[in-house]
Amino acid sequence: MARRPTPEDPAPGAAARGGAGRRSAPALLFLSLRPGQWTKNLVVFAGLIFGRELFRPVSVWRAVAAFAVFCALSGAVYLINDVMDREADRRHPLKARRPIASGALAPGLAAAAAAALAAFALAAAFALGAPFGSIALGYVLLQLAYSGPLKHIVIVDVLAIAIGFVLRAVAGVVVVGVPISHWLLVVTILLALFLSLSKRRHELVLLAGGATEHRPILGEYSPYLLDQMISVVTASTLIAYIFYCISPETVQKFGTGLLGLTIPFPLYGIFRYLYLVHRREGGGNPSQMLLTDRPLLACVALWAAAVVVIVYLRPFGA
Repeated sequence: MARRPTPEDPAPGAAARGGAGRRSAPALLFLSLRPGQWTKNLVVFAGLIFGRELFRPVSVWRAVAAFAVFCALSGAVYLINDVMDREADRRHPLKARRPIASGALAPGLAAAAAAALAAFALAAAFALGAPFGSIALGYVLLQLAYSGPLKHIVIVDVLAIAIGFVLRAVAGVVVVGVPISHWLLVVTILLALFLSLSKRRHELVLLAGGATEHRPILGEYSPYLLDQMISVVTASTLIAYIFYCISPETVQKFGTGLLGLTIPFPLYGIFRYLYLVHRREGGGNPSQMLLTDRPLLACVALWAAAVVVIVYLRPFGA
């Protein structure tokens, strides 16, 4: 059943155009970069934390630079997506308020800004090293392919999004020069699939009968099918993280078996996210949910603090 429009929802057209039109072009460009979505790039710091490089200033600086590069690249991709999808976005109850879809920002200006930003970010990426630059370039090519044919292929569309998260994680490992853990790749792609499938479900439920008009691939899904996929990925994500925490390889690497104490945090976090998806009609914007849902935000913060304490301080003489 489609969500009923609220007074805050813009109408596709003039109503959405009114709020955005009062901003300057630079402000509209920055808004179109979707800074609220940049939290997705925090996965870049996984290599820094689990590679035990958190207290090395050079590694921290390189990780921060890598995060900035991916924020710029993802922002450029968002601009390109908004230009390509502006007609469909105008029929969406929420996306119609975006500057390009509303007509407040010229598509030509947005495309030029995206090209300049991507070129600058890729140059910075290669300045951090050829391996990191190659991964960043691969990420851009994947996103462009997703904006083109990949988002119209069932299942491949969500896999492409998940692989984008894996590339971020691998880039974060490469930029600080630590070995790549297969556990990092497995947990990252499973968690990214969980978020991507939840987002597809939210879109399908929100748009109801008009879902295929906005995103044709939604016609290949159903809430039941997505719920089955989400169930599989949810269980797989939790099992993979549990095995990572208790594996002899992890215990040997960190010199402690206490990482298993962090297992309740992903359990609660995933269950809380599912609650928000099914009972609060959330899931359409994972970054916004993370920043606005206090229990979920507290869970992530406590998990990160517990990991740092266990991995670096080894409490209780472990």
